[in-house]
Amino acid sequence: MTTGDAALLGPAQVRAIAAELGLRPTKRLGQNFVHDPNTVRRIVAVADLRPDDVVLEVGPGLGSLTLGLLPAVRTVLAVEIDPVLADRLPHTVAERAPGLVHKLITVNADALRIGADALEPAPTALVANLPYNVAVPVVLHLLAELPSLRTGLVMVQAEVADRMAAGPGSRVYGIPSVKAAWFADVRRVATVPRSVFWPVPNVDSALVLLNRREPPPGAREDVFALVDAAFAQRRKTLRAALAGWAGSAARAEAVLADAGIDPTVRGEQLTVGDFARIARTRSSDPVP
Repeated sequence: MTTGDAALLGPAQVRAIAAELGLRPTKRLGQNFVHDPNTVRRIVAVADLRPDDVVLEVGPGLGSLTLGLLPAVRTVLAVEIDPVLADRLPHTVAERAPGLVHKLITVNADALRIGADALEPAPTALVANLPYNVAVPVVLHLLAELPSLRTGLVMVQAEVADRMAAGPGSRVYGIPSVKAAWFADVRRVATVPRSVFWPVPNVDSALVLLNRREPPPGAREDVFALVDAAFAQRRKTLRAALAGWAGSAARAEAVLADAGIDPTVRGEQLTVGDFARIARTRSSDPVP
């Protein structure tokens, strides 16, 4: 049950640490802890990390994934919102991987509010088992705040994974799909059964791989505001859905036509590049 110089946690060890802390996992914090060493090994392998990577792990919890990551990279920046868990993590690493303690930096903070100034050295990869209820906001926030991130592998609810990785025309393509695509190529790469967690969640999970790419030309804030408007009422054509955003339905139709977009299509048919082109057209075309 080892990876390099780290002894991974199994079900007995996970429950023992939780009992020591008097921890009862809470749904509010999305606490479902991985207790299967093979799953940890699989995540580390799929993440395709480099020895010089600085990994940002959000929500390390009891340390299962942390122990798997430490032998593979230069540094693990573990951001944990729960102060009790943040305090315990270095002790777990000292017990299970004493030769790797120097690679761990623990930060007691909310990942939804953290910025680049709180993370040193700058992270190059994101690898995390994310709480279901905040997975998409966390990923989008970190990609926006941390341009140093080259890649990411996140474990999220299977349904969320489908939405993040969906392409235009898909039934589940929407705001998370477009906004994630602004930053990265996004792929669902594996399914994770619920049995590897404690407590067992009532849904399956999946691994989503993100590889950073250059975004389309334009201001992200403008494009994201457009995306929000386009998907606010999915059944409406873009001409109608963007009336408020453009100032009127007629104005929306004119902007769409200038951008080379059929005003009668719906938002789920457009790529992130299409949305960026519409936003650029709107910002460069003065309101009559």
